[in-house]
Amino acid sequence: MTDEPTFEGAQRELDAIVERLERGDAGLDEAIRLWEHGEELYRFCLTKLDSAQGRIEELARAVTEDAARREPAQS
Repeated sequence: MTDEPTFEGAQRELDAIVERLERGDAGLDEAIRLWEHGEELYRFCLTKLDSAQGRIEELARAVTEDAARREPAQS
C-alpha cells in the first residue's frame, strides 16, 4: 500500500485550503503553512495531470499506428 495521495484527494484538500484562506480565519503563521502545503498539493496535481496527458497521448499514438497497420495498402 502507498501513502501517496490520489489526485482527487489532493484536489479536495487543496480546495479546502483555498476556502480556508479565502475566509481569512487562519492566523498569519497558519496561513503561511496552509499556503505552503497548498503549493505542494498544486505541484502534485500538476504532475499527475501532466503524466496522465502523456499517457493519453501515448495510447492515442498507439491506436493510430495500429489502425494504419491494419489498413489495406492502396496501389
